[in-house]
Amino acid sequence: MTSESRGIDPAWPPGTVRIEGAFGSDQGSNIILQPKPSHDPNDPLNWSPWRKHLNFSLVSYYVIMVFALIDVATVTWGPVNAELGFSFEILNDSYAAGCGALCIGSVIIIPFALKYGRRPVYVFSTAFQCAISVWTARMMNVADLMLVNILSCVVGALAEVLVQMTVADIYFVHQRGLMNGIYVWIMTVGTSLSPLAGGYIVDSQGWRWVWWWMVILFGAGFAAFLFLYEETKFVATPIERVPPSMSPEKTPNRKGDFEHQENVTKYEENPQADSKIQVEAEIGNWIDPSIRKKTYLQRLALWTISPSSLANFARHSYEPFVMLFTIPAILFMAVVYGAMTAAVTVTVTTLSSWMTIAPYNFTAAQIGLMGLPSFIGTSLGILLAGPLSDKLIVLLARRNNGIYEPEMRLWLSLAFTPFVPAGLIMFGIGLDKGLPWPVPAVGLGLASFGSTPPSSVSLTYLTDAYTDIVAGSLVGVTFIRNLISTVFVFALAPWIASSGLTGFYITFSVILTVILLGNILFLIYGKKLRVLGARRYLYFAGNQIDLRE
Repeated sequence: MTSESRGIDPAWPPGTVRIEGAFGSDQGSNIILQPKPSHDPNDPLNWSPWRKHLNFSLVSYYVIMVFALIDVATVTWGPVNAELGFSFEILNDSYAAGCGALCIGSVIIIPFALKYGRRPVYVFSTAFQCAISVWTARMMNVADLMLVNILSCVVGALAEVLVQMTVADIYFVHQRGLMNGIYVWIMTVGTSLSPLAGGYIVDSQGWRWVWWWMVILFGAGFAAFLFLYEETKFVATPIERVPPSMSPEKTPNRKGDFEHQENVTKYEENPQADSKIQVEAEIGNWIDPSIRKKTYLQRLALWTISPSSLANFARHSYEPFVMLFTIPAILFMAVVYGAMTAAVTVTVTTLSSWMTIAPYNFTAAQIGLMGLPSFIGTSLGILLAGPLSDKLIVLLARRNNGIYEPEMRLWLSLAFTPFVPAGLIMFGIGLDKGLPWPVPAVGLGLASFGSTPPSSVSLTYLTDAYTDIVAGSLVGVTFIRNLISTVFVFALAPWIASSGLTGFYITFSVILTVILLGNILFLIYGKKLRVLGARRYLYFAGNQIDLRE
């Protein structure tokens, strides 16, 4: 498709789209679907809601399992130390090595998802993680410890990038805020609740059974992906037809960054509509009945290959880093996402080291229970921020003549910013002073409540603003995210030794607050940066293997 046929004015910067057509003050509004679906019934954007939700449910299960595999290890550290003699410094370094491996996993594997489709990568990944879990259950030495952490995280990095590609494949702009919010919540289920379950398994069955349960659960996931997960990568039909419910309309001249007039396709306004927001019901209006739907076996084909040269395939291993350092928004959102992730990884490693000693002397199960505050805080953050993010952009777009700017989402990040430093400082001081466990627990909950919306918003901003290069941009984001976590985890012990626990958490909180306040700069200059980088964005988009045409 051309940009015009997709409902995007080529005179606008990337990410600026019309998402609303007004019916009148008493009639509500009509949401304009972006990206514009094709007329093909096999287009994932045209799937029925249940097919989309089944697909996303499988992906959510995958995310839970991957992050559980990474984070459940912390509750086994005490028994592993006692049985195998691994010091807590070695165990902490193995966790940091895993964070480092998360940096490079997407760089290696995502090009295969672009070339061959999402399905084979999901299927391979679940099988591989199942095998890694068997290895971990039989672990005997430090080499085993380091290798299982590195290899599981190399493949586990897919849970960060591939899921965002899937969201962009099947959901529209006005739905992505909620879906990315759910993704961040699901990720927290894996990171926060897996130690809770793991702690009880350690106490009742022994630490090795934590990994045997992972074998069982990954095996079930492998079977589910093999028989239920449909490919979301869409290969367009050669001939496009204008959907019958659409008509070309001239946009008025817009003064500012782009002043020439272009055609833009939008929905016909329906003054008789009795629905305030018409979205799903209109999809069937442009499905071409002459295109045959794929059979069950065709939908479960293992490969969906895009024609491209070896050079173009190889480019996707280094181009994410070019994007990262030439498109400011990608770098900034990567830093925001990385900082919020570091808030989680640093508190998790601190808990595992400090709450096993006096005055707390927590067992593995009790350490696991400390994941509940993070889960509760994240859940509350998502319950508020997920739906609010999408409703906010519709409201702000309505005030902007129906035109959506990705920066509109950033207000939500600023609203939740104060909770992050408040929670981290309460957590750090509570542990340092040996205060009753509810004090650090409440601090954890506050920090999680505040850090979840900025994480979700940063991902959604990139998905909306740079949709056609979302895979490459998120590879770069994942690299920076995990690099930041790795640096903080490696530096944690010596930093605390020199500054004390309270000093570390105060400094850490200040750093994170400064990063989050950087959203103000993007509220002011974000659109100008998208305008200045539009030509570069189009260049990168033209290099994509599986770009919707």
